[in-house]
Amino acid sequence: MEFGRLLTAMLTPFYPDESVNHEAAARLARHLVDTGSDGIVVTGTTGESPTLTTEEKLALFKTVKEAVGDRARVVAGTGTYCTRESIELTQAAEKVGVDGAMLVVPYYSNPPQEGLYRHFRAVAESTALPIILYNIPSRSPRNMETATTVRLAEVPNIVAIKEASGKLEQAAEIIAQTPPSFRLYSGDDSATLPLMSLGGYGIISVAAHLAGRQIRQMVDAFAAGRTTEAAELHGRLLPLFQACFCTTNPIPVKAGVELLGIPAGGVRLPLVAADDQVVAAVRTQMQNLGLL
Repeated sequence: MEFGRLLTAMLTPFYPDESVNHEAAARLARHLVDTGSDGIVVTGTTGESPTLTTEEKLALFKTVKEAVGDRARVVAGTGTYCTRESIELTQAAEKVGVDGAMLVVPYYSNPPQEGLYRHFRAVAESTALPIILYNIPSRSPRNMETATTVRLAEVPNIVAIKEASGKLEQAAEIIAQTPPSFRLYSGDDSATLPLMSLGGYGIISVAAHLAGRQIRQMVDAFAAGRTTEAAELHGRLLPLFQACFCTTNPIPVKAGVELLGIPAGGVRLPLVAADDQVVAAVRTQMQNLGLL
């Protein structure tokens, strides 16, 4: 299954009482597809997965899938720091009808490389869904090394990795040592173009909530060989990318979505809502790009 070049890691809208706003989630999912996303990752880090219950996650998978239908792939964020829990959630997501699952490197438990391999393989073998791995050492203490990713790429339904290690050399090694059908996605908006220049396939984006059309244009331009155009777009978008990560994600992007007039709500503790400085930073960059 192809997921496309631009996926968005969707935030989870909340009501003022912090319950999930499913009406807003459906509206946001349609907005993402309308502005260029080929796929939507639901209940990833940007979706505040650590503070969502299993029941809330499954309900969100259903809401988003119903909202976008066959217009986009829906990828369920089902990875946790517990292999058994990850298997159960992945199997439940498959029954809901999602198109794939994304599994993050287990956080807090800090397994060695062999533990990572066995964890991901066990989850993958429990489902028919295509699996995207997610390596993000800034949110888990362990970097998944190239050799581990290469081993996992041999598992038939492990088809891609969202690489957010910030290690360009590691990304290049993964691309060189895995089959052409294995996709490497940038996990950081600002690294999209550098990783695509090494052979990366696309981006699982945060900033596409706000500038999906422009990111779509940049990715398509590079894929079509219009590298100068892509680089110019990257340069224009970079300040927005930086604003989206001026404090902990998804705090800034939730503020930006609210500025677009789409309900996003606040964040659940231990995160805190954007302060005036963060809102101003996001607003300024959105205005500079003509998004407001």
